Amino acid sequence: MRFSGKSVIVTGAGSGIGRATAIGFAAEGAAVTCADLNGAEATAAAIADAGGRALGVTMDAGEEAAVGALINRAIEAHGGIDVVHANAGISGGLTGLFDQSAGDWAEILRINLIGPFLAIKHAAPRIAERGGGAIVLTASVAGLRSGAGGAAYSASKAGVINLAQTAAQQLSGSGVRVNAVCPGLIETGMTQVLFDRARDRGAEDRIGALNPLRRAGVPDEIAGVVLFLASDAASYLNGQAIAVDGGLSTSHPVTRQRYGQVAT
Repeated sequence: MRFSGKSVIVTGAGSGIGRATAIGFAAEGAAVTCADLNGAEATAAAIADAGGRALGVTMDAGEEAAVGALINRAIEAHGGIDVVHANAGISGGLTGLFDQSAGDWAEILRINLIGPFLAIKHAAPRIAERGGGAIVLTASVAGLRSGAGGAAYSASKAGVINLAQTAAQQLSGSGVRVNAVCPGLIETGMTQVLFDRARDRGAEDRIGALNPLRRAGVPDEIAGVVLFLASDAASYLNGQAIAVDGGLSTSHPVTRQRYGQVAT
């Protein structure tokens, strides 16, 4: 019960990684405010059905007025804020650099990068009032280097990683830690089309084959790291981007031998 008595906000809580972290925080004692454009109330209901405390809020994580209202709702419902997982994001598809418009980029950056900025801007002072806490941003291995996502998505997630570093510095002395988690290939609503296509082609065994674990991940595996980063066990972790990707980001793309094979 690492989060007993704590108030936690999770954006993008309607599905995938956000839903898994919201349920995980609640299972460890937190009162959770679940926020999303779709599905937030369903996640809150699932938490309540399991005996936890949760509030569902339908909102746009990239709109400042909505973020401010979310912070106020959480404070009214749960007495304050101790942790925020700024997770809401969109992929924008796997289109190439020259196939997207400036409008496409603006929308992806609005949700994926401005959204986490707004979460920090509005939540960090309230977390500091409680004596400190944690903010965890969802970045991506696509933000570490090319090859794991579309151009706009990758650029937005690189921005999230730098935002974690910048915010950690600017919150110096506040007691508020800011870190980012960088998921690899995880089966969620955002990536479902990739998994479905592979299965339709009979290529399911190739999903995640580029990482050393040779498989994709599941939302609970990311949630476990998010909860760690938000907990007191990570009290000296600040401004870091933690890759949770089966080892994908440890190497540049190469042709590898399978385990046990001898190179010739």
